[in-house]
Amino acid sequence: MRTSLLLLFIVMFFMSCGEYQKILKNPDAGMKFTYAENLYLQEKYKKALKLMEQIVPVYRGKPQAEKLMYIYANTYFNLEDYYLAGYQFERFAISYPKSDSVELASYKSAISYYELSPIYSLDQKDTYTGLEKLQNFIDIYPNSEYRVEANEKVKILTEKLERKAIETAKQYNKISDFKSAIASFDNFISDFPGSIYRKDAFYGRLNASYRLALRSVPSKVNKRLNDSKEYYENFVKYFSNTDLMTDADEIMIDIDKRLLKIKTETSS
Repeated sequence: MRTSLLLLFIVMFFMSCGEYQKILKNPDAGMKFTYAENLYLQEKYKKALKLMEQIVPVYRGKPQAEKLMYIYANTYFNLEDYYLAGYQFERFAISYPKSDSVELASYKSAISYYELSPIYSLDQKDTYTGLEKLQNFIDIYPNSEYRVEANEKVKILTEKLERKAIETAKQYNKISDFKSAIASFDNFISDFPGSIYRKDAFYGRLNASYRLALRSVPSKVNKRLNDSKEYYENFVKYFSNTDLMTDADEIMIDIDKRLLKIKTETSS
């Protein structure tokens, strides 16, 4: 019995493969469309895609093109080819602005670019693109059922950019490039006012400025210590009740000692 079922399965499999190959070679675009749609509904996306690629040029400008172009874009999406999915959904939205599927296509286009965003340590070009696409979608469809999810994804991408920026600034501090560290922390504070890493940026700026002062030539030490004192005051203004306050106080105690010493030496 099992042997018979296995043989039946093998026969059906090869018959199916043979039929698919015949359809691929058949010049009838309508037949290919029907067969491709059937494969698409069965989630056989790779096979469906091969047929669609053959008939998409044939159907451009025809009434059936709207349906074909949507499932064509969605096939790429389901295959996780997000570059082409984003592009094809974008083309669909431009080509069929009155389509019932235009909102979903616009959302899936934005999601495709979101999916292309890499881990925070890599170049974030695709993250910026994803943010732009998602924000455009939210602006165009403020009442969309996908708005909440889109906003969540905006938050995720923004936090990734924040992580990238704060780690870059910390790295400058780690390699003793204190001027670049201070500039990076300054930019972070300006660019990400609501960030969860804001405390680290304020403390990092203080720490970098203090360490820069310690390594400065005598003529620049006084000014740079006073700059550090201002950064300390900014830190205390917002983060006096945080775990980094003890470290900040230790820095400030040393700054005061050094400033007093400079003042005493100058007065002598």
